[in-house]
Amino acid sequence: MRIDIYSDTICPWCYIGKKRLQRALSARPEIKPEIHWRAFQLNPWMPAAGVPRAEYLQAKFGATDSDRIYANIREVGAAEGIDFRFDLMERTPNTVRSHRLIAWAQDQAGDDPQGRMVEALFQVYFLEGKDLGATVVLLDAVERAGLDIELAEAFLATDLYHDSVVEEDATARRMGIQGVPCFIVNGAYAVSGAQEPEYFMPLFDLVLTGQAAAE
Repeated sequence: MRIDIYSDTICPWCYIGKKRLQRALSARPEIKPEIHWRAFQLNPWMPAAGVPRAEYLQAKFGATDSDRIYANIREVGAAEGIDFRFDLMERTPNTVRSHRLIAWAQDQAGDDPQGRMVEALFQVYFLEGKDLGATVVLLDAVERAGLDIELAEAFLATDLYHDSVVEEDATARRMGIQGVPCFIVNGAYAVSGAQEPEYFMPLFDLVLTGQAAAE
């Protein structure tokens, strides 16, 4: 079973969705999925240096009570073991470099290096409020993921995967993906949003039944 996950590294619902998918898979140990993380930018207009958090919230929500919106996310996140610290965030970053690191991680050795990279990026941003646009923060995430810092630093000094990340985001939009997370199973079935684990079960059964019939 192949699962392609379109997400953004600054999307709190993507972190929640990741935790819920993990719980769904833990309940079905017979499934050994091949997971690929795909780039989607919530803010493709974002300057390379990012913007101050307060400026971003004003542009995104205007006069809307953003505290109320994020309070709901904190409550949902807490149920998944995520201690969101939106209060620590000073900047909202451009996420292209973090997506490039995720693409780079897929080529590294070890058990699920891409998944570990995604988890580390979520942690430094959502649990500690660090700026994912800063090289030192990205390298901190690399170290947490157990990947080679020197290789990652040399990679970040290049433009490798920049164009492919931008194109992957554009491809997602051409596919009709307007929000994330979005889970594409075996290239045929889509699950949109941070759904509860139970939501995945009928889809898992459908895929496995189809595979058994083909065999």
